[in-house]
Amino acid sequence: MGSVSTPAPGTTRALPVPDGLEGQRVDQALSRLFGLTRTAAADLADAGNVVVDGRVRGKGDRLTGGSWLEVELPPPPGEPAAPRPVVGMTILHDDDDMVVVDKPVGVAAHPSPGWDGPTVIGGLAAAGYRISTSGAAERQGVVHRLDAATTGVMVVAKSERAYTALKAAFKERTVEKGYHALVQGHPDPSRGTIDAPIDRHPRHDWRFAVVQGGRPSVTHYEVMEAFPAASLVDIRLETGRTHQIRVHFSALRHPCVGDTTYGADPTLAARLGVQRQWLHAVRLGLPHPADGRFVEFTSEYPDDLAGALALLRAEA
Repeated sequence: MGSVSTPAPGTTRALPVPDGLEGQRVDQALSRLFGLTRTAAADLADAGNVVVDGRVRGKGDRLTGGSWLEVELPPPPGEPAAPRPVVGMTILHDDDDMVVVDKPVGVAAHPSPGWDGPTVIGGLAAAGYRISTSGAAERQGVVHRLDAATTGVMVVAKSERAYTALKAAFKERTVEKGYHALVQGHPDPSRGTIDAPIDRHPRHDWRFAVVQGGRPSVTHYEVMEAFPAASLVDIRLETGRTHQIRVHFSALRHPCVGDTTYGADPTLAARLGVQRQWLHAVRLGLPHPADGRFVEFTSEYPDDLAGALALLRAEA
């Protein structure tokens, strides 16, 4: 494989895929070509910044030698960005092993290419919290994530022991993740399980979809309240795939209110004053890293979601 010169800051690089990278994953190939960490390479793909033969590709897609590769590379990190306080992020629990936060809307879990907004990790650092150094540099202490537009309970590891224990708990599915979502229409049956594999959309790689041969994905749900045009649903995740709730309810033709990415009617969200997908991580239960005892944390609805629900109840 021939050498590749170091790219200039913030440039787009275009080149044929070297034969030596035939069959390799996108994130693996980018790591070898440009000296990126696998995590940074995967984040570039997740952000839609990798195009092969005119199509956006995901981090797990395989490359073909000779294909035309275009990558939008971020500028080098240089000096670390100063920690930024996060307005509205509250601490639900704090001890030597972990900190549990109530994440507001518009806050990402951790820094990533293309995101210059506030993050949970940056907010904790600004508040003086020491986070575990395990994990990739930009994700230290992060054992699970919430989308920037999803609010609610999120745990971050503070000790190395906690990081290892919490990662294992999520992998072994001993963590209970509960969400409330407002979805369009009325799911039938009103209580059930969605067992449908999820992977990247076959035509739109920046989205996910129910795809044959995708990763196993299981969502349990129960309708709590029904309104003329929508239903408030309690959801328990058995797996934790990217956009899982949004994808599963879109597949049922009951997308989350406000989630235009997955087919929601924008007029309903506008009427309710909701400018994002109506999805809230309302509870999180897990074995404590120190002694294994089960602990649970809950979060109240933020003002925008509570207001939308109040309006629906008043109209019912």
